[in-house]
Amino acid sequence: RIFFLFSTQEVKLIIPFLIVLFLVLFYYSLNDLRLIFNDKIIFNIFQNASYVLNSKSPKNVSELSFVKRVVDGDTLELENGQKVRYIGVNTPETKYPRKSVECFGREAYEENKKLVAGKNVRLVKDVSETDKYGRLLRYVYLDDIFVNDHLVKNGFAQVSTYPPDVKYKNMFLESQRQAKIANAGLWKSCP
Repeated sequence: RIFFLFSTQEVKLIIPFLIVLFLVLFYYSLNDLRLIFNDKIIFNIFQNASYVLNSKSPKNVSELSFVKRVVDGDTLELENGQKVRYIGVNTPETKYPRKSVECFGREAYEENKKLVAGKNVRLVKDVSETDKYGRLLRYVYLDDIFVNDHLVKNGFAQVSTYPPDVKYKNMFLESQRQAKIANAGLWKSCP
């Protein structure tokens, strides 16, 4: 009905123009959407939603939890009293009943405490739910810090993976290799 003001000849010219105009506007709208989605907050919301929706099993779903206290370099306790053991890494012992405090154990404990104590962390399951002591087995994230890898990369922990929980084994091994080369943390301090 809009075209009643125009002759048939003019309509034949206007329709292709409108189609081109629509395509140009559509193209720039997509670019604007791409710019909007590259904004970190919005992008992360959609990325996380996509990650959860595309997961084949609940093991990939993360949970946000408050850290009541840090037990040692690779274990923490949640607000609900449940203990969490970091997957794929092992720090020198500080609390083991039959062992004395191991070399660099205190430093690993302090680093873990500095990172996560009194904060909300994101916990992500691999395959196993718990270890033989009943502790949750999780990858731990604080904002954009992957805590498990951070501890290895900075020489506070060694790689210690047990199948089937081996999702980041290669990443951890590479981080450990770099820490050894850099003579970081326990690689410098402990024989």
